[in-house]
Amino acid sequence: MNSLSDNIRLQLFVVLIGVLLLVGKFTAFVLTNSNAILTDALESIINVVAGAFSLYSLVLSSRPRDENHPYGHGKIEFVAATLEGSLILVAGGAIIIKSIFNLIDPVPLERLDIGIILIAASGVINYVVGLMTERKGRQNNSMVLTAGGKHLQTDAYSTAGILIGLLLIYLTGLIWLDSVVAIIFGLMIGYTGYRILRSSIAGIMDEADYELLQRIVKVLNENRRENWIDIHNLRVIKYGSTLHIDCHLTVPWYLNVLEAHDEVEAVGKVVREKIDPSIELFIHTDPCIVESCAVCTKPGCQKRRNDFIERVEWDFDKVIADRKHGTY
Repeated sequence: MNSLSDNIRLQLFVVLIGVLLLVGKFTAFVLTNSNAILTDALESIINVVAGAFSLYSLVLSSRPRDENHPYGHGKIEFVAATLEGSLILVAGGAIIIKSIFNLIDPVPLERLDIGIILIAASGVINYVVGLMTERKGRQNNSMVLTAGGKHLQTDAYSTAGILIGLLLIYLTGLIWLDSVVAIIFGLMIGYTGYRILRSSIAGIMDEADYELLQRIVKVLNENRRENWIDIHNLRVIKYGSTLHIDCHLTVPWYLNVLEAHDEVEAVGKVVREKIDPSIELFIHTDPCIVESCAVCTKPGCQKRRNDFIERVEWDFDKVIADRKHGTY
C-alpha cells in the first residue's frame, strides 16, 4: 500500500509539473509562431491530459479488492496507458499535417531567442522528472508510471532535437526548416505513442511477458529443492502493479498434504524473495509418475521405480508448456 501511495504522490507531482511546462511552451509558441515549438506544446497537452487520467487510474487501482473485483482494480492502469499512447499518436499526426501546410504557406518566425531558452528549460525538467518517474515505476511494477516516465524522457530527447533545429533556423534564417523539424519529430512522437499503445494492449490481452517468465525460470532453476521434480504450465498475469503466477509443481506422490504444502510455500518464498515480494502464486501440485524417475534427482528415494538418467534443466520452452513431467 505504501508503494501505491508513493506512486499517487509522484503522479500528482508529474501532473503539476506538466501544467507548468504547458504554460511555458505555449508562451514560447505565441512569441515565435514556430511549428517546432508547437510540436512540444501539443505534446504537453497530451502529458497533462494523460497524466491526469493516469493519476485517477492509480487512485482507483489502490482500492482494496471487493466482491465485484476479486483481483483488485489494477487493470485500469492498462486503460490509462492505452489512452496515453492513443493521444500521443493523434498529436504526432496533427503536428505532421500542420507542418505540411506550413511548408506550402510559411509563417514568419519571431523572437526565437526567447523561445529557445523556454524550450531548453522545459526539456531539462522533462528529462529529470521522466527519469525519476520511470525508475519509480519499474521499482513498483507500475505500468502507468513506467509509460509516463518513458514518454517524458522521449519528449526531452525530441526537445533537444527541436532546439538544434531552432538554432539552425535562428542562424540561417531558413523558415522552411521549422516545418521540416516539426515533421521529423512528429513522426518520432507518433512512434512513441505506438509503442506505448502496443505495450498496454498486450497487458489488456494478457500477452505473455517472456522476459519476466525467463527470470522466474532462472530463479527456480538456481534454487531447486530435491522434492521439486518438475515445474510446468507456468503463466504470469499482470493486474497493474500486482503479478499473479500460475504453475504446476510435480512432487513425490507419497508426500502427505502438509509436506506438499510446504513445498508449494517454498516455491512461493523463492519467487517473492528473488523477483517481487508482492507476487501472488497459485500452484497446483501433481504427483510424480514412473516416467518421472528418469529426471528425479531425489537421493535415497525408497519408492523409485526406474533408474535416474539425467537432471533436466528447466528451460523457458519446457516450463511454460502444458506438458506433463517426464514426457519431454
